[in-house]
Amino acid sequence: MKAFTKEVKIALVALVGAVLLFFGMNFLKGLNIFASTSDYFIEFKDISGLSSSSPIYADGYQIGTVKDVIYDYSGEHPTRVVVAIDKDMRIPVGSTAEIVSDVMGNIKVNILLANNPRERVMPGGTIAGDVNGGAFGKVAEMVPTIEKMLPKLDSILTSVNTLLADPALAQSLHNVQTITDNLTTSSAELNTLMKQINRNVPTMMAKANSVLDNTDKLTGNLAALDLQSTKQQVDQTIANVQQLTAKLNSKDNTLGLLMNDASLYNNLNTTMRSADTLLVNLRENPKRYVHFSIFGKKDK
Repeated sequence: MKAFTKEVKIALVALVGAVLLFFGMNFLKGLNIFASTSDYFIEFKDISGLSSSSPIYADGYQIGTVKDVIYDYSGEHPTRVVVAIDKDMRIPVGSTAEIVSDVMGNIKVNILLANNPRERVMPGGTIAGDVNGGAFGKVAEMVPTIEKMLPKLDSILTSVNTLLADPALAQSLHNVQTITDNLTTSSAELNTLMKQINRNVPTMMAKANSVLDNTDKLTGNLAALDLQSTKQQVDQTIANVQQLTAKLNSKDNTLGLLMNDASLYNNLNTTMRSADTLLVNLRENPKRYVHFSIFGKKDK
C-alpha cells in the first residue's frame, strides 16, 4: 500500500502553501495571529489615509494594529476603526487616540492614555479619536494666514525695490562709508594718543605723588599752628578797631569833635583863612607890624 498517492501529495503541498500564504500575508500586515489581543473601536471624523495593519502605539511602544476600517457611507456616523490591542494592555477611561503621519507619509495611531487608574475601557469599548496633522498639519493651518500676507509682502517688496533704485540711497551708503573711514582714522589717532598718555602716566603719577606729599606737609603745618591763640589775637584786634571807631563817633574827644561837630570844623576853617590873610598882609606890609629904631622910640 502506498503511503500517499500523487493526488494526496499535491493536496498537502497546496494546503501547506495556503497556510504559509496566510501567515505571510498577516506577517506583512503586521498582524500576529498567535498573539492574545482584544478588539476595541476608535471613532474618527477623518481617518486621513488610515488602513488595515497600521500600527497602534502607546507611549512610543507598539501595542496593536488596525484590523479593519468601517466607513459610514450615509455620513450620519463617524468612521469606526477596529483595532486589535494586546490583551494585557489596560486603557484608562478618558483616553483618546490620534492619527499621526510622519515626514515619509507613514501613518500610525497614538493612544493618549488618561490618568485614571481606577476605570478602564473594556474590550469592545469605543475610544474617541482625532487627527494630528503633525508638521504638515501646522503648515496647512498656516496657509490661509500666508495667503492673506502675500499682498502685503508684495507691497513691501515693491517698496524695497523702489528704495533700492533711489540714487539717494547710494549717496547715503557712500556717506556711511565715508563716516566709517573717518571713524577708523579717528580710532587710530585715539589709539596713538592713548599710547602717549600711557607712556606719560608714570611721570604724571610721580608729580601727583609730589603734590600729595606737599599737601600733606601743608596740612601738617596748619595742624601745628596755634589757631586758638591766633583767633584770640584777631578778636582783640577787632575789639580795638571797634573801640577806635566808637571814639571817632563820640564827641568826648578832640578828633571825635572834629569829625562830628560841624561848627568846630567851620571855626577852624575860618581861623585858618584869617591866619592866611594875616600872613599875606604881613608879607606885603611888614613895616605896619614891625618897627626898628636905632635912636629909640620917637614921640608922636
